[in-house]
Amino acid sequence: MTPLPAIRLPHHVRLVPAASLLSLFLFAWNGWAAAAPDSSVPSPLIPIPGGTFVMGDKDEVDAPLHEVSVSPFLMDRNLVSQENYQTLMGDNPSRWKSPRNPVESVRWSDAVRYCNKRSEAEGLRPCYDLKTWKCDFEAPGYRLPTEAEWEYACRAGTRTAYFFGDSPARLTTYAWFDKNASGKPHATGQKDPNPWGLHDICGNLWQWCNDFYKVDYYRKSPPQNPRGPDSGENKVVRGGAWRFSADNCRSGYRYNESPGYADVCFGYDIYGFRCVRKP
Repeated sequence: MTPLPAIRLPHHVRLVPAASLLSLFLFAWNGWAAAAPDSSVPSPLIPIPGGTFVMGDKDEVDAPLHEVSVSPFLMDRNLVSQENYQTLMGDNPSRWKSPRNPVESVRWSDAVRYCNKRSEAEGLRPCYDLKTWKCDFEAPGYRLPTEAEWEYACRAGTRTAYFFGDSPARLTTYAWFDKNASGKPHATGQKDPNPWGLHDICGNLWQWCNDFYKVDYYRKSPPQNPRGPDSGENKVVRGGAWRFSADNCRSGYRYNESPGYADVCFGYDIYGFRCVRKP
């Protein structure tokens, strides 16, 4: 058999060994994986330092300005994703189904059950008594943030209407709201974080807080770690959402909803949550 002629490559062309090609592939794969975190596991926790801040909004009748101090805590970097919620809870109640989207169509009680389940999965004593719905703030497990903790974390040391200034002009950089959301919620972590590294702290979905809501609570709340009224009909939600205006995304803006409300036709797909726990 006549041997095949040798192939001569131009002097500037070099063959890449198979092992090197494999290394390049693995490098590219690992880079992609790092850029697309696994949404089936809980969000990384951001340490929030304790401190004192001015809570409230001078333009809202239910949010008079007052000084509040909070202790250090850990807070989810992102809203709880649908994939993570389903992994722990066994179902996904969301209307806008997509694994990396924040879970929505959840009642306050659903969020609380998730907190307990997540605590148990990590070997931590749960915070909530599911018979009384009371929170044990001394327990090491996960819970919903207090309204004061949420606002303190959202402001991240700022005193302006938004954590980036008093004008909403830059809000599209940080939040999904009615002007840029195209009529639906979006995957967590796509927008820039606030100065303390929290994504979607405003916009995308309203976030359940632990507190009951009362219009005049700020006028009599304690200055250290306020935890809301002892009772009430509605729970506090914060942060604005995908079909609400920029005005609702202000750091001090308050909103509230019935903890048992679950009719998607009337907009329950605008509520989600993130968790906190002790350091």
